Amino acid sequence: MSQRTASVKRKTRETTIEIDLNLDGQGEFTCSLGLGFLEHMLELLAAHARIDLKVLAEGDLQVDDHHLTEDLGIALGQAIDSALGKKEGLERYGFTLLPMDEVLVAVAVDVGGRFAFCCDYQPQRERVGDLSTELIPHFFKSLAMAAKCNLHFKFLNAGENEHHRIEAMFKGFARSLRMAVRIDREASGGKVPSTKGVL
Repeated sequence: MSQRTASVKRKTRETTIEIDLNLDGQGEFTCSLGLGFLEHMLELLAAHARIDLKVLAEGDLQVDDHHLTEDLGIALGQAIDSALGKKEGLERYGFTLLPMDEVLVAVAVDVGGRFAFCCDYQPQRERVGDLSTELIPHFFKSLAMAAKCNLHFKFLNAGENEHHRIEAMFKGFARSLRMAVRIDREASGGKVPSTKGVL
């Protein structure tokens, strides 16, 4: 099996981002971007998806946290899409029912090459740490669009704690991604997982 890795560089007047990703990693994580809470969430993503992830990013945080968070989602989505290559032998679909203390969220992903995003997350406060909570769905929508995937979040119990809600989303996405990108050569014969013959 060829190595499923990607390196993405994205530079705008607002942000500079470099991402190295290995879909078949061990959860190794390095990150520097100036948003502590988002760094923590990305560390959880790497650990629970079992991907190696290195992120070096800076942005116009003197303005706000929007540009860096959005562009990070775009770059990470591009890295995932690139690392998937021809998508031969993929499970393709991944789903998780993720409890985080009092929170319960269902997450599903299809890395089949088409974009869709549905999310019923409703933040109850404006910030967690140094990150605006309204940016959480925006991050995941940007990621899904760049990764050309379907991504769904459905809260079965929204709970009481904002940190728990967001952490459940990141862990749920990570576990779903881990399932979706898994290679099953015996079941698929190494074929693209679509009756169309292409994704």
